[in-house]
Amino acid sequence: MDRPRTMFEKIWDRHVITTNEAGQSLLFIDRHYCHELSFHAFNMLHGNGRSVRRPDRTFAIPDHYTPTTGLSDGDFADQDRRDLVSNLANNAARNGVTLFGLEDNRRGIIHVVGPEQGLTQPGMVVVCGDSHTATHGALGAFAFGIGASDVSHVLATQTLWQPRPESMRVSVEGTRPNGVTAKDVILGIIGHIGAAGGTGHAIEYAGSCIRALSVDERLTVCNMSIEAGARTGMVAPDDVTFAYLKDRPFAPVSADWEKARRYWEALPSDDGAPFDKDVTIDAATLAPMVTWGTSPEDVLPITGSVPDPANEANPARREALERKLSYMGLKPLTKLSEIAVDRVFIGSCTNSRIDDIRAAASIVKGKKAKIPAMVVPGSGLIRLQAEAEGLDRVFTEAGIDWRPAAGCSMCIGVNGDFVTPGERCASTSNRNFEGRQGRGARTHLVSPAMAAAAAITGYFTDVRTMETL
Repeated sequence: MDRPRTMFEKIWDRHVITTNEAGQSLLFIDRHYCHELSFHAFNMLHGNGRSVRRPDRTFAIPDHYTPTTGLSDGDFADQDRRDLVSNLANNAARNGVTLFGLEDNRRGIIHVVGPEQGLTQPGMVVVCGDSHTATHGALGAFAFGIGASDVSHVLATQTLWQPRPESMRVSVEGTRPNGVTAKDVILGIIGHIGAAGGTGHAIEYAGSCIRALSVDERLTVCNMSIEAGARTGMVAPDDVTFAYLKDRPFAPVSADWEKARRYWEALPSDDGAPFDKDVTIDAATLAPMVTWGTSPEDVLPITGSVPDPANEANPARREALERKLSYMGLKPLTKLSEIAVDRVFIGSCTNSRIDDIRAAASIVKGKKAKIPAMVVPGSGLIRLQAEAEGLDRVFTEAGIDWRPAAGCSMCIGVNGDFVTPGERCASTSNRNFEGRQGRGARTHLVSPAMAAAAAITGYFTDVRTMETL
């Protein structure tokens, strides 16, 4: 009798073509997403006289350098950024690759568009030249980011050599307390296991709390797996997954749907399947979270206070804390709820889906923002849906900037949207590294609801108190 296998093992084993003496396996790649920075890989491909091996499995979507104020030539931050987007379109046309171009309402952030279009499906191996490709694991796929040389290899062969990660299960059990969102769940996980807690592992998120999440929420959780050091993050497909995928443009239909679903239903980890690491978290211990430092592991409940380096016995750890607080402009023991915010960003591949926008709008409705804030939808279709629901008017009436074009925007700050030096930003993105949102920017990671609350009050505010404001 075959031994029980994890979901990751089932997907990995199905995609292995061969394994070399060093222990690396050559994997078949089901989906390959390319954005503007893939030009390095295309240059290598064309320089070797090659073309894309499987254009039917490759999809080009500009998102990093696209403007969010509009899509005319004048909206680009500069000609170099415009050229990057044009270059992707040219490479797609040259190789017969499907392009979601600037005027296509389906276009947006790759990690939003792939699931939204039904391109990402359970059991697939998915790659992209972007570290947050783990997002797609929410649909039961093995998805991970790759570098330029690997992108070129996939373009040329539709395969990739990879070392096999170890497996890790993170179970979140119980019911989320009021005000706790998927973003708070993943920040709580990272705070618990650390920024290196998942290094070398494929994480499977499990437990009753995870199972109760919508696909949009699962995408948020898997998105930040890389912030825990993991190779990928995954959630086993279930009825929630199948309902989400049904009738999406690229999903299987008719007899193909039934065949695919039978395969998908066999993917969840077998009872008794061994994991190399196993962590369990009680959902009842979670709260609305705020990062205070320059790593996603520097996170505390909104009711907490900035740590005091003087209480750290380890000299290296104490020095690191002092450096973080210096960069962030924070004093030890300051209550998080007393930290004033200069700017709010709601968007990114972590939190720009319709559920995220609805959550922020529910906090903002009928109120006025005290500080500059912007909302960037994750795709053109999400923008249209939000506008059909009147959510754009909720934001604009509150004095919040509703952006008409989707993109990565202020998450990484390379398209012209950035945080100025010394500004403190409440951000729904995934990284709070030094300079991530702009040189000298001070980034605090929060949920869409917490970001909206900060926009209204001007401070980090416990969203659970907003009903009384």
